[in-house]
Amino acid sequence: MNEKNQTWVSEIVLLGFQNLHNFKVPLFSLFLLIYILTVWENVLIIVLVAFSRNLHSPMYFFLQQLALTDLLEASNIVPTLLQTVIHDGATVSLVGCLTQMYFLGVLEVFECIFLAVMAYDRYVAICIPLRYTSIMSHRVCVYLTVLSWLLSLSSEIIFIHMIGSLQLCHQNTINHFFCDFFPFLELSCSDTFFIKMNAVLLCVFVILLPLILISVSYMCIAHAILKIVSHTGRQKAFSTCSSHLAVVSMFYGTLCSVYVVPPGNQSQTISKVLSLLYTVVTPLINPLIYCWRSTDMTESLKKHKDRITDYKNMGMKPFLIYLLHIRS
Repeated sequence: MNEKNQTWVSEIVLLGFQNLHNFKVPLFSLFLLIYILTVWENVLIIVLVAFSRNLHSPMYFFLQQLALTDLLEASNIVPTLLQTVIHDGATVSLVGCLTQMYFLGVLEVFECIFLAVMAYDRYVAICIPLRYTSIMSHRVCVYLTVLSWLLSLSSEIIFIHMIGSLQLCHQNTINHFFCDFFPFLELSCSDTFFIKMNAVLLCVFVILLPLILISVSYMCIAHAILKIVSHTGRQKAFSTCSSHLAVVSMFYGTLCSVYVVPPGNQSQTISKVLSLLYTVVTPLINPLIYCWRSTDMTESLKKHKDRITDYKNMGMKPFLIYLLHIRS
C-alpha cells in the first residue's frame, strides 16, 4: 500500500450500540445496575472467604480467585460500555485500546486455565478423597494460582506485542463497545495471517486444551459418582460439581462462539451480544450460581450478618473490636 494511504492512528473510535434513541438511558441504567451488583457480589465473596474460617478450603480459595477475575473483567469493560451507550460511542487512545485488550486477554486466559484447575480440585475431592488434604494443600493451591497468572500474563504480553506492531491505515473506527481482537485486526493494512495463526494456536492451548482436561476430569468424576451406593452421597457429590459445570458451560459456550467460530459467520450485532454475555453477564451470574449452591457460603454470610447486627446493637466499641478480631 502507498505511504500516502497510511496514517499514524493515535485514537480509536468505538461505535458501541448504534441507533439506541430512547433506549439510551434505560440501557445505561441497566448496565450500571449490573456493574454495581457485580462489584458488590464479587467483593462480598472475596471478603467472606478471607474472613470465614469454615471457608478456608481449596474449593473456596479457588472461588475467591474466580471472583477477583470477574471483578477485574467487569471493571475493565463496563466503564467503556457505559460511555458508548450514553454518548453513542467512545474515543480511546491507541495505547488505552491495546491495554484494555491485553488485560481482557489476561483475564480470559486465566479463567480458562483456572476452570481446569478447579475441575482437577473436584476430581481429587471425589475420586481420591482420602488423599485430598495432602494433594490439594494450601501451598499447592497457591502454586497453581500463581502459575495460572504467570501463564496468562506471559502469553498475552507476546500476543499484544504482535498486535501493537501492526500498521493501521486511515480507518480508526471499531464497530464494538470495547477493543476486541477481530474488530481491531480489521483496521490493519498489514498482513495479519501470522497473527491469526498465532491466535488459533493460543485458542488451542487456552480454550480447547483446558476444556479437554475439564471433560476428562468430569468423566472420571461421573464414573466415581455412579459407584456411590448411597443416594444422599451421590446427591452431595453432584452438588459440589454442578455449580462449576454451570459456570464452565456458560463461559466456554459464549467464548467459543466469539473466538473459535469464524467471525465472518456471525453478524456484528450477534457478536456484540455474545461479548456482552461473557464480559458483563457472566461476572454477575457466577457469584449467584456458587452462592445458591453452597450451604457453607450462605451459612457463613448469615453468621457474619447476625454477629455484626449483635455487635452494632451493643455499641460502636464492641463492633470495632469485632472487626479487628473477625478472623478468629
